[in-house]
Amino acid sequence: MNHAARRIGRSLALVLPVVLVLSGTLAVTRVPWATSPSDSQVLTASAEKASTQAKSRAPQDVLRDRLVAELQEENPSAALTSLQKEMSRKPSLAKHCASIARALGRAAVKKYGAAHRAHRYSRPVCDTSFAYGVAQMN
Repeated sequence: MNHAARRIGRSLALVLPVVLVLSGTLAVTRVPWATSPSDSQVLTASAEKASTQAKSRAPQDVLRDRLVAELQEENPSAALTSLQKEMSRKPSLAKHCASIARALGRAAVKKYGAAHRAHRYSRPVCDTSFAYGVAQMN
């Protein structure tokens, strides 16, 4: 009899936690007295969260856009000087310097037309990435 009780105890020890977990999980997902948000509310909340995440932009993208705007308002020299200052101020952005300088080169060609006019503003900021951006537009 001791052996049978031990066997029943082992079976219950294995089966009972599984039954409790499954029944508890099912009970939590379908509680009749809880007011659950409609599917549209859940989707709206998810969409709002996604749009908030999309609005927060990477620092290098913000810097690039600011420098391109500066290039449009002033000239490539001013934008390249600001880029150089920003790289000194925030070394963590240095890995993005070349791509930003290329974007400035492309923007200079769009503003001044011919690549040879844009090349006049070339500087040794981020190697020759500005000049490469100018050359890409040809």
